[in-house]
Amino acid sequence: MTQPGTMSAMSTEMQACVDACMSCHAVCEETMSSCMQMGGQPQMQIMRALMDCAEMTRMCADMMMRRSPMSAEMCAMCAKACEMCAEACMSMPDDPQMMRCAEACRRCAETCRTMAGARM
Repeated sequence: MTQPGTMSAMSTEMQACVDACMSCHAVCEETMSSCMQMGGQPQMQIMRALMDCAEMTRMCADMMMRRSPMSAEMCAMCAKACEMCAEACMSMPDDPQMMRCAEACRRCAETCRTMAGARM
């Protein structure tokens, strides 16, 4: 029984999206560290995408967890940032960390698109 003023439990889809966002955030942070060690101009463009994605995924998860009325819009923006980051990471197909990041970003983008279309 829920008490007045308490939030209902998160849906399975929302929990999956929060989990995907947090996982993607962590992988982007790890990839930024790897990218900084490489150096060079091409990595700077990838770094921008990684930073945007890391921030968006963290904020998106936070907004869903607190049931923000702007969650759906944030999920749509997050999906876009994740897709852009995945594309940037794909520019280095021989780097296993970049490929791991691209996969996490694509998985997150998919769950965010689902949530963007869902009623929160």
